Amino acid sequence: MTMLERANALTDQLVAWRREIHMQPELGFEEQRTSRLVAESLREMGIEAEVGVAETGVVARIGEGRPAVGIRADMDALPIHEANDVPYKSRQPGLMHACGHDAHTSMLLGVASLLNDLPDRPAGEIRLLFQPSEEKWREQDGHSGGSLMVEEKALDGLDAVIACHVASGQPMGEVRVADGVSMAAPDVFEAKIIGEGTHGATPNHGLDPIWLQAQVVNALQAIRSRRRDPTERSVVSVGTIHAGVADNVIPNEVILTGTIRSFEQEAREEIHRLVEEAFALVRHFGGDYELKIRTGYPPLYNDPAVAELIRGAAADLLGEDRAGHGEPIMAGEDFAYMTQKAPGAMLRLGAQLDEFNRPHHSPIFDIHEGCLPVGVGVMAESALRLLKQHGG
Repeated sequence: MTMLERANALTDQLVAWRREIHMQPELGFEEQRTSRLVAESLREMGIEAEVGVAETGVVARIGEGRPAVGIRADMDALPIHEANDVPYKSRQPGLMHACGHDAHTSMLLGVASLLNDLPDRPAGEIRLLFQPSEEKWREQDGHSGGSLMVEEKALDGLDAVIACHVASGQPMGEVRVADGVSMAAPDVFEAKIIGEGTHGATPNHGLDPIWLQAQVVNALQAIRSRRRDPTERSVVSVGTIHAGVADNVIPNEVILTGTIRSFEQEAREEIHRLVEEAFALVRHFGGDYELKIRTGYPPLYNDPAVAELIRGAAADLLGEDRAGHGEPIMAGEDFAYMTQKAPGAMLRLGAQLDEFNRPHHSPIFDIHEGCLPVGVGVMAESALRLLKQHGG
């Protein structure tokens, strides 16, 4: 019996886990209920669970010794109010699993169930890494859940680490794995443009910061199109602009936030400098600005050898037409900290539900639950092959 066939037999349980987690979403470093569900489910399987790792994470081990292979799933939700009218709709107003972490957690529980009961499992350790707070970067200490798990040595001794991320726009059950840098470094900028407020009827009596920000936004958009190599993979986007309280009052200041995405460190540093130059334009007109750029996760690097092994496992289970190379994307992932610690790769699992566009981080995000056993089968098979490969 193949790992996919074994995983298909778990479908009802996978769906039940996913829906229970989906209905009770929790933000990063607040995943108390989800952690309890994970730990209790593992203990019911006879697997000892270590709780409180990276505050609300859970680590468990199947087998022992070397080689050791880690499998990671993130558990946190987003501050989004769900718009879907489904039986498993979020019961927490303003919170939603809008990126598939509920699916990731249920799939890793499924992998645990499969591999724990496997009679001919290769020698070595399978380490289950249920990670908190992938979405949330904590300002006070500069940690996300992934970086904190690494700091707390949850990945020490691993020969390889893998993860799965559902993709709502990719055909259901299709597996894609990119080689090398596969996801971007997501940096954030926060800025204040300072002018001089006045009556809207007499703009010449002040310095309009809304006009100043128009010059800045234009310069920001030109970084990618006019200041950098057009073949380079990067992006600068303004996400929010806030100013003013009345239609006839020119305000004193404008607040802007946005994101910078890049794949290479040299490009990252240069774009930061060009963002600073764009805001400095306001000083030529007599205004001023304050700018803070927060460096986010590193780019996610998929080890080509691990990526090829996952593609091979997926092709054998699903067929060549449903497994293959993926393309780099501009999203960010703190799994990047783990692949800096051990050779690893993240597979993207097609989870398209219907003909509607249901993007990640949107109120109508949802997945086809038929992808769950596919992810379980591919991850379980990949982990077994990694054990055999590193076991010699």
